[in-house]
Amino acid sequence: MLRQWSVESGQASREPEAGVEELWEQEMARLQSSQALVRELPYAMVDKRCIRQLREPEGAKTSCWQRWQRRRRAVGRRLGEAARRLAQGFGLWDGALYEIGGLFGTGIQSYFTFLRFLLLLNLLTLLLTASFVLLPLVWLRPRDPGPALNFTLQCSDGLQSQTGVPRFHNQLWNVLTGRAFNNTYLFYGAYRAGPESGSAYSIRLAYLLSPLACLLLCFCGTLRRMVKGLPQRLFLGQDYRSPVSVKVFSSWDFCIRGQEAATIKKHEISNEFKVELEEGRRFLQVRQQTRTQRICHLLTYLRVNVLIGLLVVGAISVIFWATKYSQDNKEDSLFVLLQYLPPGVIALVNFLGPLLFVFLIQLENYPPNTEINLALLWCVVLKLASLGIFSFSLGQTVLCIGRNKTSCAAYGYNACDYECWENAVGEELYKLSIFNFLLTVAFAFCVSLPRRLLVERFTGSFWTWLDREEFLVPKNVLDIVAGQTVTWMGLFYCPLLPLLNSIFIFLTFYIKKYTLMRNSKASPRRFRASSSTFFFQLVLILGLLLAVMPLGYVVSSIHSSWDCGLFSNYSAPWQVVPELVALRLPPSGQRILHYIGSHAFSFPLLVLLSLVLTICISQSQANARAIRGLRKQLVWQVQEKWHLVEDLSRLLPEGPGVPVGPESPHSRASRPRSFCPGFPCPGSPGPRAPRPGPCLEDSVSRFRFSSGAEL
Repeated sequence: MLRQWSVESGQASREPEAGVEELWEQEMARLQSSQALVRELPYAMVDKRCIRQLREPEGAKTSCWQRWQRRRRAVGRRLGEAARRLAQGFGLWDGALYEIGGLFGTGIQSYFTFLRFLLLLNLLTLLLTASFVLLPLVWLRPRDPGPALNFTLQCSDGLQSQTGVPRFHNQLWNVLTGRAFNNTYLFYGAYRAGPESGSAYSIRLAYLLSPLACLLLCFCGTLRRMVKGLPQRLFLGQDYRSPVSVKVFSSWDFCIRGQEAATIKKHEISNEFKVELEEGRRFLQVRQQTRTQRICHLLTYLRVNVLIGLLVVGAISVIFWATKYSQDNKEDSLFVLLQYLPPGVIALVNFLGPLLFVFLIQLENYPPNTEINLALLWCVVLKLASLGIFSFSLGQTVLCIGRNKTSCAAYGYNACDYECWENAVGEELYKLSIFNFLLTVAFAFCVSLPRRLLVERFTGSFWTWLDREEFLVPKNVLDIVAGQTVTWMGLFYCPLLPLLNSIFIFLTFYIKKYTLMRNSKASPRRFRASSSTFFFQLVLILGLLLAVMPLGYVVSSIHSSWDCGLFSNYSAPWQVVPELVALRLPPSGQRILHYIGSHAFSFPLLVLLSLVLTICISQSQANARAIRGLRKQLVWQVQEKWHLVEDLSRLLPEGPGVPVGPESPHSRASRPRSFCPGFPCPGSPGPRAPRPGPCLEDSVSRFRFSSGAEL
């Protein structure tokens, strides 16, 4: 009997081994005949080498072509990884960004990522300008453009030299105002070229199209980043919430070994939960508002916005008159002190404006979320409006927009006060960029640092109330966007301004990181990275559009300076394009370009764009309907599982004496059953309490957890 049992047990133990071997052989045969790439298979490197050897015929060697193809794929993969790394800035600041994201959340991390993105945009702009303008200008060494046009300015008073400044400070002051670089390639006036017919490469066309190409590339990159960073709630609705259970059980990275990395990961998970809970609380507050509360809120909202709008109008009026006064009093002995009057007034307005906005909003007892959003909206309006009115005031003073002056009527610009008006505008934008950076440095080391030292040194109610400065992401974003907008506005007048702005952004990253780590505390309001990124790119696109409008007007309609720059002999810079078309293109190409610029081409193009836009909108609406249907289907599936649990609890036998073995047909027929699978039928008895037992309790609890995770 024992021997028979041992024989049977040996046969039973050999049967699983034979089954495993058979399965292994089937898997090897499948992998050998499969056409899937080896690198995509979920196996270790040793197994992948074995699979690659199995796919080769016996006794055959890999051909040179196959080895070359394999190397080409490997090199292409490495080049793709290098290109992605290049697109991310050579991994610049990866460690710092990881540390900031873990300690302070992805919202603050997105600000520093935004700084890196702006640095890449400026370097790309500088690369295009250097490749198509500076290098050809140095390499070709164009001939001298010849003597300037002989004309006499009819001005009442001659230009007076700058006085009232000690000689010791002249060099430093000239560097700060840009006068030291007037004869360098930093400004428009130093660029010269001969006639277009004497060179195969047109420096003028390259100088004209380089800023436009840079702005177009910046717009495409910013738009792509904005669409990529759209919040999920714009697609899935405000009531979409990712399951919290997923974050609870799958957030930890089990590959972490170091104590510092573990601490950063703990802070990161904590910040994610804070963002999730805060968004849920705000959403619940909005849903609990009654109709009367919404109407009162709307009326109060309108009253506050009218008051803030009046403040914004007054602020931009102050900027307009300050710029006009500084330009109209160039002959004054105090002109040196007035050089930085417009940047100083702009900085003062943008500092006091948000404080007044917040004070007016707090008087109405708004919720914190609404208060911050409303103040942020008006801060964006004030920041961009101040730059817009600054450029308009410069245009009115330099180009006599809306003014009647003898020199403007004769020469197209204020030739009596500005011999090279492009350099004058470039100097103003240069000073504004320098002043913004100096203000950032001064605020970090002369305000935030002493405030932190005083708070740590002294104790008391006042110092507790003062506390450290809050690191406000929207304020810092508006400051950096204002600097980038100034850079875009100066691409035509100051082509190397992106180089200067790149240096400023690089230094700003470390200054802001030091301020965040040492002198500041994180804001109590948490931002999700997708929402922050979308807001950053939206404000950046508004700044780009603000820079494009005056630049397009100047290029197409304003007369260039008579005695400086590349376009001194043209009525407008854009006039070089039709001249080159007539010189370089054959008649057929000219006819094609004239047709593209005519109304006969514009109307069909407009109709085609309308059709494409209609198709895109229809597709997005169809996708939204499909998403809503899938969400309803998910809810129905979870409800069906709950009904199945209720049916199971109702059909289970009750009482300790019920047999557990096979049932008789009579007992099965006498038991109440549901003829509606997954749903209770009308008139059926309600669910009864299930028989207590560990198996049933464990299965029901596991099912409830899985259903909650799906919801």
